[in-house]
Amino acid sequence: MAGKLPHTHGMSFTVFLLLLALAPSRAPLKDCKWEQISDKATGLHVWVQRCDYGFRKIDFFMKGNSLLMRYSDGGQPEPVIDVFDLHPGESAEADLKRIFAEQTKKSIASKCKLVRYREASSRPGVKRYTFAPKVPAKQTPDEVPDPQCGPYGETYDSIEYFEVLPRRAQSALHPRWPGRAPLRRADA
Repeated sequence: MAGKLPHTHGMSFTVFLLLLALAPSRAPLKDCKWEQISDKATGLHVWVQRCDYGFRKIDFFMKGNSLLMRYSDGGQPEPVIDVFDLHPGESAEADLKRIFAEQTKKSIASKCKLVRYREASSRPGVKRYTFAPKVPAKQTPDEVPDPQCGPYGETYDSIEYFEVLPRRAQSALHPRWPGRAPLRRADA
């Protein structure tokens, strides 16, 4: 499955992950309405904005362990949040390394290490991680390089990380947020 999930770029959408909240914390964007998606199999409960701009509609749906976003005007649905099972008795760090190795080509995974994700603040007790290259590539100021650690590693043009929640220690989330704005949460 390594490298099979598409990388998200340049989309504007809002997803609120709600673990305990009963309603969104703000009004929807123009031409959008809030919709709650709950998936018993993964335990994911989210509020998403279904939008109808006339020429383009945006909606969300669950497929397997992922919440996907779909545009009406074409293209493949893109994963927004993946949910992974953690093994009982295994540390979150060991589980994340296992998940990363299962989802990433071996030649890429061997060049990456698990690090704490620190670009956006997290709630108390929530642990965020990403995979960073052991030896960072040289960057040029006018280029956005491809992620060195594949689709589940550190990125330069979006926010992506693994998150382990204290209340749901049996699962890890992998949200993808295009652009450099953090994922807003109503339960924060």
